[in-house]
Amino acid sequence: MSEQIQQTVPSLPRIGSPAPPFEAVTTHGTIRLEDYKGSWLVLFSHPADFTPVCTTEFMAFQSIYSRLKEMNTELLGLSVDSLFSHIAWVRNIEQNGGVKIEFPIIADLNKDVAYKYGMIMPEESKTETVRAVFIIDDKQIIRAIIYYPMSAGRNMEEILRLVQALQTADEHKVATPANWKPGDKVIVPAPQTKEAADERVKDDSYECFDWYLCKKSLP
Repeated sequence: MSEQIQQTVPSLPRIGSPAPPFEAVTTHGTIRLEDYKGSWLVLFSHPADFTPVCTTEFMAFQSIYSRLKEMNTELLGLSVDSLFSHIAWVRNIEQNGGVKIEFPIIADLNKDVAYKYGMIMPEESKTETVRAVFIIDDKQIIRAIIYYPMSAGRNMEEILRLVQALQTADEHKVATPANWKPGDKVIVPAPQTKEAADERVKDDSYECFDWYLCKKSLP
């Protein structure tokens, strides 16, 4: 029995691995993952259309969409609802909430994309997707994964901050400390020799806790 379960449940995608390819029907027509090559992508799932928490989230995702686009980042939603349900729901959000949803939503009725990305947690729900977030870079590599339970709405500023942190790390070959936000100092790579460590702590251009933890401001 356990062998059968192992065969039917796909392995979960991992940070640093290629994003699983897909072709899916969306509210903007048929979309393939490869359509996003050259740009970053925030792919997220929600449990169901016409539900309270999801409705607040979609309006919140729309509120950060323009800032994501400024960072060469697109948004793509998903649930296992039908295309007609998605269309009716975004129309409802616009009519009652005054928010026009400008990004596409995958209608994943057969759960094909949801299973590839590990968006269904049977212990939480066997029929609905949890609140998963996948940040995929411009080379279509998964760079971050966040899971939320169905009862907790997501923090949009954290998703935005995470994209900013990843792009900053790539561009400047640095890391970002806890609670980092744009404009804060970043962490430089630790020295690899004792001589370099001795020199590092003498360098006034860095703010050092010790040789292995030094920060600097970006230009």
